[in-house]
Amino acid sequence: MSSLAPLMGRLSQVFSPRLCMFFSTLLISAGTTVTATAVTFEHFIVGRVITGAGGGGIFIVASIMAIQMTSPKRRGLYMGLANTGMTVGVSLGAVIAGALEPKIGWKPLFGIQAPLSLLCGIGIFFSIPASHTSKNANYVDLSIREKLACIDYSGALLLTTTIILFLLGLSGPRILPTPLILSAFALPIFILNEIYAAKDPVIPVTVLRSRGTLLSCIATVGLMMARWAILFYTPVYALAVRGWAPAVAGSILIPTNAGFATGGLLAGVFHIKRTGSFYLHTLTAMALFPVTMVVIAFISTETSPWGLYVTMVFLNGLLTGAAMNYALVHLLHLTLPDVHPIVISLLATFRGFAGSFGSAIGGGFFVRVLHRSLNDGFAEAGLKNRGDLIRRLLGSPALVGRLEGKDRDVAVNAYTAALKALFLAAVGFSAVVAVVQAGTGWKEPVKKEQNLEEEEVEGEEGLVAAA
Repeated sequence: MSSLAPLMGRLSQVFSPRLCMFFSTLLISAGTTVTATAVTFEHFIVGRVITGAGGGGIFIVASIMAIQMTSPKRRGLYMGLANTGMTVGVSLGAVIAGALEPKIGWKPLFGIQAPLSLLCGIGIFFSIPASHTSKNANYVDLSIREKLACIDYSGALLLTTTIILFLLGLSGPRILPTPLILSAFALPIFILNEIYAAKDPVIPVTVLRSRGTLLSCIATVGLMMARWAILFYTPVYALAVRGWAPAVAGSILIPTNAGFATGGLLAGVFHIKRTGSFYLHTLTAMALFPVTMVVIAFISTETSPWGLYVTMVFLNGLLTGAAMNYALVHLLHLTLPDVHPIVISLLATFRGFAGSFGSAIGGGFFVRVLHRSLNDGFAEAGLKNRGDLIRRLLGSPALVGRLEGKDRDVAVNAYTAALKALFLAAVGFSAVVAVVQAGTGWKEPVKKEQNLEEEEVEGEEGLVAAA
């Protein structure tokens, strides 16, 4: 999903957002079908890869359309609605899947999604006006063959390789140096390819030379990586520490995603009704985000007030939704209109990175802390021969609820310690993100024509002074 998201952003410019959205839904339908018919683990993973390839285009293309098809006055509203659609899907997916899987099994659960995705894709295709095509004039009169020739296949392959190696090195119970080293070699090759070899690069590196664009993208991926710690590990908290059933544990995502949707909509409906700088608003939301993470880190215990926990995850989502909406509109203020489609694609792409980066890197960190805490806890309790139990606990937080006595106490304490460490790491990370966002600035760019006029005036003044 993360590695193919940049390519989908570029394809929506080469072809049209309408076709790219329809193609993405077809991939999701095919991927869920493959997953539902899996008979081996490898078969299952192939299905998830195909599904992720389709998912890489959905939100990016939706974001591009929300910007292109709306006026600046209503842009914030429709971006808030796009965020709401995504976050409602995440919430309902977790709850519905948790409720249905014990009753119908995982294969039918994936199988149901295939026809639904196909129907949604057909509905989207006929709902989007055929007149809504790429806004890039360079591709309007090209044939399909010429458009396909414009795609930066080498850049897409190099970027995919770089991301996969990077995530592989950091996502497991042990940090693997070889994939990280190979990723470090692949990244500069990708950058050189985009600058010197690619005629139509996947990620236009020249656009990232803008300080506002580069820092906005980095801040977005950083904030959303910290945000994914909430999305992935508050249900783990509910399962392992609180002892909730899987179907109920997924409901913890409802308040935080409701907050995310509310924050985006409030900012879009009541405030973002103009173009211009939203520097202070973006910075304020990002600076308050780690405050909520600190509180969540210290109340992720077995005895903390449940009402307080729901309130804090709601506020965490509220600040994230508002920050994402403000950051997008502020970035449009920092860049020239002719690069807005590229900038939107870049920002959405970096935001797409966050899901995989947050789950892989954060998950690897969490598992390493949990493994150490379980080993130390069982050793201090004098419980021996717990290697197999530790292995199963690392993969199944729901197993904690089936333990008794000292085994359960050690497991609960280990999960509590690992969650606290992860959330505090997210606090430090998101604090750095706020500093990065502060570096974006608030001044709009000066157009080239204006620069030339100023240079001519300065030149004339210099000649007069010399005379």
